[in-house]
Formats: sequence, structure tokens, C-alpha cells
Amino acid sequence: MSDKPKIADIRPRAAIVGGEVAIRGTGFANGHRPRVSFGGVEGAVVVGSDSFLVAKVPEGAASGELVVLTNTLSSEAMNFDVAVTIAENLHPVSNPALDSSGNIYCTFSGSRGQKVPVSLYQIDLNYNLKPFVSDLMNPTGLAFDRNGLLYISSRYNGTIYRATSAGAVSTFVKGMGIATGLAFDKDDNLYIGDRSGTIFKISPDRQIFVFATLEPSIAAYHLAFGPEGNLFVTGPTTSSFDCVYRVSRNGEVSVFYRGLGRPQGMAFEETGDLLVASSIGGRKGIVRVTQDGKAELAVSGAGLVGLAFFGKALVLASSNSLYYLNWGIRGRSLLG
Repeated sequence: MSDKPKIADIRPRAAIVGGEVAIRGTGFANGHRPRVSFGGVEGAVVVGSDSFLVAKVPEGAASGELVVLTNTLSSEAMNFDVAVTIAENLHPVSNPALDSSGNIYCTFSGSRGQKVPVSLYQIDLNYNLKPFVSDLMNPTGLAFDRNGLLYISSRYNGTIYRATSAGAVSTFVKGMGIATGLAFDKDDNLYIGDRSGTIFKISPDRQIFVFATLEPSIAAYHLAFGPEGNLFVTGPTTSSFDCVYRVSRNGEVSVFYRGLGRPQGMAFEETGDLLVASSIGGRKGIVRVTQDGKAELAVSGAGLVGLAFFGKALVLASSNSLYYLNWGIRGRSLLG
């Protein structure tokens, strides 16, 4: 039927609840207000025309078929993925971390100087939320070493802590400024982002080096190693046109990509493409930046601050929740 709506393109093809999705095609109006169904649940249409829609993913939506409806007519269904909430009432400010067994670790970071009952939570394979570490002030960055020890930065006192699988905590190193992002390279050196302008490198025997200097950030430095051993850094400022920096193995800083709003946590796909929690062109979520510097929104959703790979899935972190999203691509090793 010629009046039947037809979907030509959906961008992006995944979202958390509340994320906005752009749909292009034909026959969306047809004299009736268009409707968009996400797995059988209708979402609010915030922009509508005969060839372009922006729809918001509603509460209760699930991965499955996305269709555009006009009166009694329906488009052909397109696949669309909706992330599932797995934990709430948290306060991550960067990437979550996963151990070798698949347990997820996430902070309750709190405002500066705020002491909270539980600093770090563990979410097991059944998505049960358990207290893991208490009495750390403003835990921020998380990273596992190859021995399964979890490193935790405190932006409150500049200390890097180390936790065993049983939750026993010890001090690894002090005096790291406003310590935020953490990452290990392939030689087991730990890199620490001091958001006031320094990337520290800590050798396995705890020697401290200044690896690179950058512009200060209003929030945090987030670190991730790329496929060629370069360190990638984000540090949001007041600009809506921020950078992802690339730092070579000898500490030389260059701009890998410019044009993101408030870029935060990062992770690399096994293909070498970079995923960044940020916004692009005013659209918020997870942005994919290819190795040749092309960027587009890959997951839609406001408030996302970080992400981590779990096999061929993503664990997404917002400012108060964690989500699970089928992805189909594995991530790179976090050890450089």
C-alpha cells in the first residue's frame, strides 16, 4: 500500500530508557499524528514530519521491533536494542569495572568531601547488589591489574587504594593530586589522571613519574589504552567542543578528535574504534569514534558517564544507574 510508512534509517540503533532516536523515511504523517512503538510500547514523538521523526524510548520498552504507525497503518519492523537496568541508587562518575568472573564494580562517589556508608558496590552475575568497600572518600576511577586486584582512586585525598577480591583495602600510593581516571599498560604500569593537569605513571615497584601534562578538567580525567599502545584521555571542560587526547608512549600529547560535549568514560572495541560517553551535535549518549576520526552517536541516553565491555555486551553507567546492553562486538583488553 502506497500510504504505508516506510523506515529508511534509524540513528542510533540502541538506547537507554529516555534516549532519543532519529528515524528517517517516508509516509510518516499521512494526515495522522505518527506514533513510534518500541517492542510494543509507544514512545513520545518529540519531532514529527512526513519524512523525519525523533522519538523518546519509553519506560517499559524492551529490545525488539521498532515500528512507525499512522492511524491503522504500520511500517515494516526494524530491530532496535534497549538497555536493561541492572542496578540503581548508585553514584558512578566514570567507568564501572569487571573482574575475570564477570562481577561488576561501581562506586557511590558522592559530592566532594561526602562520607557515604558504602563506597564501592559489587553486582554479581545474578545482578544482586552487594556492599564491597566502605570508608573511602570520593572513590572515582577503577581498574583491575592482571592479578585481579582492584585499584581505586580518591579525588578527595589523591590516594590510590588497592582492594583484594574479599574487599580488603590497602594504600598503594599517595599524593596523586585530584586523582581520577586509572588505566594499566601492557607492562603493568599504572597511569593516574590528576584532573588539575597531570598524568602520572606508576611503575610496578611504585616509582612515580610525570608522564604527560594537559589542560585541567572541571570534572575528571578518564583514561583508556588504544590498540597501538597510546593512552587516550578525556577531561571535560566548560566547552561543548571538547577533545579526546592521544598520548604517545613517550608522553607526547596530540588531539585525536575534537567536537564532543563533556566527554567522560571510554572503552575500545576489538575493532579499534573508540566508544566515549559524551554528546555530539547536542545528542547525548555513547559516541563511536572510528580510527580515521569519524564520529556518530551509537547509543542514545542522557546522563551516561562511563561504560565497560562484558563479552559482547556493554555495561553502561549513568549518574545513578547501571545498564546491560547487547552489543555484538567485544572490547579490547584493558591491560594496554
